[in-house]
Amino acid sequence: MTVVTPFYDKKTQCLSCKHSYSTTRIRSRFVKLTGYDSDFCPLYQSDDVNPLLYNVSVCPQCGFSYTDDFTAYIPPVLKAELEKKISLHWLPQDYGKIRSYEDAINTYKLAAYCALIKKEKKVTIAGLYLRTAWLYRKMADREQERRFINLAAHEYIDAYLTDGASGSLMSETKLLYIIAELLRRQDKIEEAAAYLSKVIGKQHLSTEPKIIEMARGRWYEIREMYKEMKSM
Repeated sequence: MTVVTPFYDKKTQCLSCKHSYSTTRIRSRFVKLTGYDSDFCPLYQSDDVNPLLYNVSVCPQCGFSYTDDFTAYIPPVLKAELEKKISLHWLPQDYGKIRSYEDAINTYKLAAYCALIKKEKKVTIAGLYLRTAWLYRKMADREQERRFINLAAHEYIDAYLTDGASGSLMSETKLLYIIAELLRRQDKIEEAAAYLSKVIGKQHLSTEPKIIEMARGRWYEIREMYKEMKSM
């Protein structure tokens, strides 16, 4: 009798060098989601059966690393940049097997570097930084978690100021909320409150009442904190 494990090999082809290879993925029926943190970090029943560990595909031949959020086309001039900055320095290694949290963090850092060179959308780059922060959170590395939350916040803010939510799978409501929450996690309370106010101000246009409710809860928390500070 064949024992079905949570893991399987997915065939893929590198977007850059077109090399075909296999990378590990997790069967959805084995994924047990128990909830979310306030910045949408998914919480899973098992630390090992965690899809976050396997989001990034890393080409073992050239080092190009990407997620499903990347656009498929790479202009020739950017492909040359990838070869110059990554492939020429790549020591062949295989991230296609079972990954540790350290392995997964390395894949996200590789993907973020590739995304910057390839000029992916800012929300895509921000998402890579945020997921890196989540993995550091699981490892209880507060310093690195905060560092990557800061990087993610900067990219999300740039995305909002330059593109809004256009061209993104993320709604404007969610984009504004995640910016506010990441600022709050860096203790930038006044900036966080300003973005929360934007979320609440758009509640009549939003189709995401849960996010509006979360934003309102955060805003009240901040207001109560200011009241306590003034009464001291």
